[in-house]
Amino acid sequence: MGLLRSYVSGGWHTASEEGAPLHDAATGEEVARISSKGVDFAGALEYGRSVGGPALRELTFHQRAALLKSLASHLREHREELYALSAKTGATLGDSKFDIDGGIGVLFSYGSKGKRELPNDTVYVDGAVEPLSKGGTFVAQHIATPLRGVAIQINAFNFPVWGPLEKLAPAFLAGVPSLIKPASQTAYLTARLVELIIESGILPEGSVQFVAGSVGDLLDHVTAQDLVSFTGSASTAQKLRAHPAIVRNSVRFNAEADSLNCSILAPDARPSTPEFDLFVKQLATEMTVKAGQKCTAIRRAFVPAEMLDDVAAAVSARLAKVTVGNPSAEGVRMGALASLEQREEVRRSLKALLDAGSIVFGDPDHVDVVDGDEARGAFISPVLLKADPERAEPHEVEAFGPVSTLLPYTSVEQVIKLAARGGGSLAGSIVTGDPEFAREVVLGVAPYHGRLLVLDSDDAKESTGHGSPMPQLVHGGPGRAGGGEEMGGIRSVLHHMQRTAVQGSPKVLSAVSGRWVTGAPRLEDDVHPFRKSLAELRIGDSVTAGPRTVTQSDVDHFAEFTGDTFYAHTDPEAAAANPLFGGIVAHGYLVVSFAAGLFVSPEPGPVLANYGLESLRFLTPVKVGDSLTVTLTAKQITPRIDQDYGEVRWDADVTNADGESVAKYDVLTLVSKEQP
Repeated sequence: MGLLRSYVSGGWHTASEEGAPLHDAATGEEVARISSKGVDFAGALEYGRSVGGPALRELTFHQRAALLKSLASHLREHREELYALSAKTGATLGDSKFDIDGGIGVLFSYGSKGKRELPNDTVYVDGAVEPLSKGGTFVAQHIATPLRGVAIQINAFNFPVWGPLEKLAPAFLAGVPSLIKPASQTAYLTARLVELIIESGILPEGSVQFVAGSVGDLLDHVTAQDLVSFTGSASTAQKLRAHPAIVRNSVRFNAEADSLNCSILAPDARPSTPEFDLFVKQLATEMTVKAGQKCTAIRRAFVPAEMLDDVAAAVSARLAKVTVGNPSAEGVRMGALASLEQREEVRRSLKALLDAGSIVFGDPDHVDVVDGDEARGAFISPVLLKADPERAEPHEVEAFGPVSTLLPYTSVEQVIKLAARGGGSLAGSIVTGDPEFAREVVLGVAPYHGRLLVLDSDDAKESTGHGSPMPQLVHGGPGRAGGGEEMGGIRSVLHHMQRTAVQGSPKVLSAVSGRWVTGAPRLEDDVHPFRKSLAELRIGDSVTAGPRTVTQSDVDHFAEFTGDTFYAHTDPEAAAANPLFGGIVAHGYLVVSFAAGLFVSPEPGPVLANYGLESLRFLTPVKVGDSLTVTLTAKQITPRIDQDYGEVRWDADVTNADGESVAKYDVLTLVSKEQP
């Protein structure tokens, strides 16, 4: 591959030196060289702010979401090429799919969530309108808008595809350009990923930049509008967080660091139970997938003291079947570590762990290798330890490889305390068939974890496993785990946006938010809103219909027709004794049905379907003789970019003769973009 290029300020940059060599983890052969010498980091950040940011902010959330999906489809067509390159990192095909398919899956997920959960607009409305005055003329609304900087994304070596994509997706969806900086050991795979992205032409210019090599003085140039997201060691995270420019400008800094994740086997999960087998299988898998080079891998395996020998024997038997070697060789189930330097780091950590325990399985200094050279390739055996749980080392030292430690416990209280001694973890799992044990442990260890999996025979078949972060769920953890959060669905999108409280009149807030706010002007004309296409409809378009008087025969018929003969609608004596009603009242759904009959325009037209009601509340009882009026107002208009129709959210307010609201809710309809 030669010298890896950076992509900055709209073009490819080749360093003005030969660079440092990067080696195939399995064979030791040189794969590429890396250097960022000559990159203008201040210029790259300014280019992202001045070119990438404006281009993204012109697009709505839905348009950005569609581009993410297009990019995911494009990358999926190039998976085989990426798999082949991934093998040079020491990854088996299964490992490569975990990284590459997982990263592409994140793009698809955020593309879908952006369309479903965000508006087809450039502003995000956060929460309900807050009334600030008795008369309703002074209100407030929280909104979120994209930061005007660049999301600097510093990634770890173990997931050279998934890592960059899971940071890129929420930043892009938020409307913030990214600058991707991979770890050097596996940067050649990320470099090809970025080449595929740039060559596709799918994303706006300036929305993605890439630095191969050192970050130089990059962080000296960050502003309060930039963000830094880091994945790697806790010690490096601390250094970056303390960078003078980051501190001075209060730059948003997110860290996802190594952690001593745990798995807990419950006392009920005895040998021969499904849960015992699940624990053993999961532990062996977490030790060997990606050769244990996962920030979510199980480092501490807590087991009831009386089952320690049973677990040790069962896990050892599974590990004995794991073939280590060149990822391209047939039958190999575990490849190499990312580099020889990484192997030496694992061995140093193992020596510290052995001060507190002993090896149950494996030899850190020798492993039989299939189609590989143990001296040139970064191969190491899976190593299972057992240790004194009260010693400090198992709770402080992480060997970032295929290493895990069995730790016995004797009570629920003890295992909760032991789990907490990890100082904060990304992921933990509890393997049990006892829901009460699960509840006690989950509530006890949750403050120390970003994610918890409770594994049992019911969910095992469909479970994604202990070590698999999901785009919908938070990936991060407190304390040693970095104190940050990545992904978590729309949460991570909002991390790239500024939340602002806007105060003003309902009319102003409607204009700012793009949603009709109670108290803002309603627009009534001779054309019923249901006769207007999406192109003709405007926020605030309204119709008022009624009144209609509710009769006793209406209530009786509705009760008989629907079968809803609840006493408040059918038994005068019992209804009179009800402190809320004091007599017969109309069914709530009768009120909603009457309202629909009042506001509907029945002839064929632009309205295609009513597909739901939301936030329905019955506020005042409706009694026989009451008259109902309904006001329907266009609250939010959301065109679908890939359909010839869109969604309209209507504010429905049903009132009685005294002007009191008896029911409030949102009506959701699908409306054609043009007149049929």
